[in-house]
Amino acid sequence: MELETLLNAMTPEVYQRIATAVEIGKWPDGTPLTEQQRDSAMQAVMLYQSRNNADAEHMTVAKGGEIKFKSKTELKRDFGIEDNTGSEIARFEHNEL
Repeated sequence: MELETLLNAMTPEVYQRIATAVEIGKWPDGTPLTEQQRDSAMQAVMLYQSRNNADAEHMTVAKGGEIKFKSKTELKRDFGIEDNTGSEIARFEHNEL
Protein backbone atom coordinates (compact mmCIF):
# COMPACT_ATOMS: atom_id res chain seq x y z
CA MET A 1 0.00 0.00 0.00
CA GLU A 2 1.27 3.41 -0.87
CA LEU A 3 1.94 5.78 2.03
CA GLU A 4 -0.41 8.46 0.70
CA THR A 5 -3.26 5.93 0.38
CA LEU A 6 -2.62 4.67 3.92
CA LEU A 7 -2.67 8.17 5.43
CA ASN A 8 -5.83 9.16 3.55
CA ALA A 9 -7.59 6.00 4.73
CA MET A 10 -6.48 6.26 8.38
CA THR A 11 -9.37 7.21 10.65
CA PRO A 12 -8.87 8.83 14.07
CA GLU A 13 -9.83 5.50 15.68
CA VAL A 14 -7.19 3.59 13.69
CA TYR A 15 -4.62 6.29 14.47
CA GLN A 16 -5.37 5.99 18.20
CA ARG A 17 -5.00 2.21 18.13
CA ILE A 18 -1.67 2.45 16.34
CA ALA A 19 -0.45 5.24 18.65
CA THR A 20 -1.38 3.16 21.71
CA ALA A 21 0.40 0.13 20.25
CA VAL A 22 3.55 2.22 19.77
CA GLU A 23 3.31 3.57 23.34
CA ILE A 24 2.86 0.20 25.07
CA GLY A 25 4.65 -2.02 22.55
CA LYS A 26 1.67 -4.32 22.00
CA TRP A 27 -1.25 -4.60 19.61
CA PRO A 28 -4.74 -4.45 21.16
CA ASP A 29 -4.85 -8.30 21.27
CA GLY A 30 -1.65 -8.34 23.38
CA THR A 31 0.73 -9.45 20.63
CA PRO A 32 4.06 -7.60 20.95
CA LEU A 33 5.09 -5.35 18.07
CA THR A 34 8.15 -6.47 16.16
CA GLU A 35 10.89 -3.89 15.76
CA GLN A 36 9.88 -3.36 12.13
CA GLN A 37 6.19 -2.96 13.08
CA ARG A 38 7.10 -0.49 15.81
CA ASP A 39 9.22 1.59 13.44
CA SER A 40 6.56 1.60 10.71
CA ALA A 41 3.76 2.34 13.18
CA MET A 42 5.74 5.20 14.72
CA GLN A 43 6.31 6.73 11.28
CA ALA A 44 2.61 6.39 10.47
CA VAL A 45 1.68 8.07 13.78
CA MET A 46 4.06 10.97 13.18
CA LEU A 47 2.87 11.46 9.59
CA TYR A 48 -0.78 11.33 10.66
CA GLN A 49 -0.09 13.88 13.40
CA SER A 50 1.74 16.16 10.98
CA ARG A 51 -1.37 16.30 8.80
CA ASN A 52 -4.18 16.22 11.33
CA ASN A 53 -2.96 17.35 14.74
CA ALA A 54 -4.33 20.91 14.93
CA ASP A 55 -4.39 20.84 18.76
CA ALA A 56 -0.92 19.45 19.43
CA GLU A 57 -0.08 18.24 22.91
CA HIS A 58 3.35 18.38 24.51
CA MET A 59 5.94 16.38 22.55
CA THR A 60 3.74 15.54 19.56
CA VAL A 61 3.99 16.45 15.93
CA ALA A 62 1.76 19.41 15.16
CA LYS A 63 -0.05 19.99 11.90
CA GLY A 64 2.56 21.00 9.35
CA GLY A 65 5.22 18.69 10.81
CA GLU A 66 6.50 20.88 13.63
CA ILE A 67 7.24 19.16 16.94
CA LYS A 68 5.19 20.84 19.67
CA PHE A 69 6.80 21.48 23.03
CA LYS A 70 4.64 23.06 25.70
CA SER A 71 6.02 25.12 28.52
CA LYS A 72 5.46 24.16 32.13
CA THR A 73 2.86 26.92 32.43
CA GLU A 74 0.95 25.64 29.37
CA LEU A 75 0.97 22.08 30.71
CA LYS A 76 -0.29 23.23 34.12
CA ARG A 77 -3.09 25.17 32.43
CA ASP A 78 -4.02 22.15 30.29
CA PHE A 79 -4.21 19.95 33.38
CA GLY A 80 -6.12 22.54 35.42
CA ILE A 81 -3.30 23.12 37.90
CA GLU A 82 -2.96 26.58 39.39
CA ASP A 83 0.37 28.22 38.67
CA ASN A 84 1.73 29.17 42.08
CA THR A 85 5.15 30.14 40.84
CA GLY A 86 7.27 31.28 43.70
CA SER A 87 5.03 29.81 46.39
CA GLU A 88 6.56 27.46 48.89
CA ILE A 89 5.55 23.87 49.46
CA ALA A 90 6.93 23.78 53.01
CA ARG A 91 9.38 25.66 55.16
CA PHE A 92 11.34 24.11 58.05
CA GLU A 93 13.72 25.54 60.54
CA HIS A 94 17.14 23.92 60.54
CA ASN A 95 16.64 22.28 63.94
CA GLU A 96 13.26 20.77 62.95
CA LEU A 97 14.80 18.30 60.49
